[in-house]
Amino acid sequence: MIDNINNDIFLLSASTEQNPFNTTQEVLTWIEKQNQEIKVDVKQIPFRDLKGWCFDADGNLRHVSGKFFSIEGLSVETNYGNVPRWQQPIINQPEIGFLGIITKEINGILYFLLQAKVEPGNINNVQLSPTLQATKSNYTQVHGGNKPAYLEYFQNATSSQILLDQLQSEQGARFYKKRNRNIIIKVDKDIPVYENFVWLTLAQIKLLLQYDNVVNMDTRTVISGIPMSIMDDRYPQNTWGAELLRTGDSINALSSILNWMTQLKCHYELSTNLMPLSQVKDWSFTDYALQHAAGKYFEVIAAEVTISNREVKSWMQPLIKPIHPGLTAFVVKKINGTYHFLVQGKVELGNFDVVEMAPTVQCITDSYEGNNTQPFVNYVINAQPEQILVDTMQSEEGGRFYQEQNRNIIIEAGEDLSVDAIPENYIWVTYEQLLFFLRFNNFLNIQARSLISMIGLL
Repeated sequence: MIDNINNDIFLLSASTEQNPFNTTQEVLTWIEKQNQEIKVDVKQIPFRDLKGWCFDADGNLRHVSGKFFSIEGLSVETNYGNVPRWQQPIINQPEIGFLGIITKEINGILYFLLQAKVEPGNINNVQLSPTLQATKSNYTQVHGGNKPAYLEYFQNATSSQILLDQLQSEQGARFYKKRNRNIIIKVDKDIPVYENFVWLTLAQIKLLLQYDNVVNMDTRTVISGIPMSIMDDRYPQNTWGAELLRTGDSINALSSILNWMTQLKCHYELSTNLMPLSQVKDWSFTDYALQHAAGKYFEVIAAEVTISNREVKSWMQPLIKPIHPGLTAFVVKKINGTYHFLVQGKVELGNFDVVEMAPTVQCITDSYEGNNTQPFVNYVINAQPEQILVDTMQSEEGGRFYQEQNRNIIIEAGEDLSVDAIPENYIWVTYEQLLFFLRFNNFLNIQARSLISMIGLL
């Protein structure tokens, strides 16, 4: 487990782009070739044609097997934010799925086995996913298809093979208390490598994250949890990511951060109750969508999907379709010579424990266009080019969300941003401290983990 592994194997992989199997550019070309060869057809259909799904007596949309997920109603009351109560549709998926990556040490370098996978909601079809990305309904073959490749390696993994093993949350505004098992295992024996799988170093994955919509959300959340130790002079020294790993003292001790979280969880109240979808206020069905009365937030649509290389080639399902893209951003600042991240304690209706650590800014663009009232939004969107450390468009999970993407940005603050002038639900945390909290379940939300995954050493 984490306490027993040699973090050097991760650091060395994160420092090595050279790959005798595939150069980074060859991987990009390979993904493009996959996009040309794999036939993908996703079309919106009326709900009346949605086979395999049905509306129950409460108007909730469920799979006929009772498995996979359902679209239900949720009533929310909270003292967090400006809206004290509302109702909305929510994805209820109580199953815990696998997000797993197989690694293997080859000639002293740790390689990660990723899959070129198509999800129905992917904005560009093929993205690099974990070795195994499957819900319990998938890997128990409720759909009647084949078992996912490499499943047995995770089911039979011994404790000595497991490098990382966590239960981490999904999108708290869309899923109701949803978690997945994020797991990395290491194999010693040769294993088959199927045609849509590829060995990559951690450095290559991080470099591919500099491109829009190449590495999917599930891969991002898994690699975000990789523990890193303070580097020595064997590793790169002159990059921003390398400097993060040479961090010094934090202005907030771990005990102070835990106390801050505890106080927020005691202060903020969150009451949620599942309710009939047919009774959700301000939402209504058309033939083709479940929509908010104001045309905001998102829609629930029905889709007919055909993907030529999946275990099941064709199926139908609901998808969540966003109305606007999102913005997630970390503001970082050197304080006493050490980089600190400005972390937000954020309440989301699907959270297991009320509050999770979130990026400095996390919102949809519609929520601030013409009314920039959210903290630090103006600071982020008006950042100068020399302040920007990371800036890419990244997709959300394509198995449930239709072509949803967020701008992921990390900016460095200057002297114009005061260390002390921050709201009570914000705190300065070092990179080393973020990695510490990532060892545990449900401290950092998925948007924060996505941003952290993009920090590389090269």
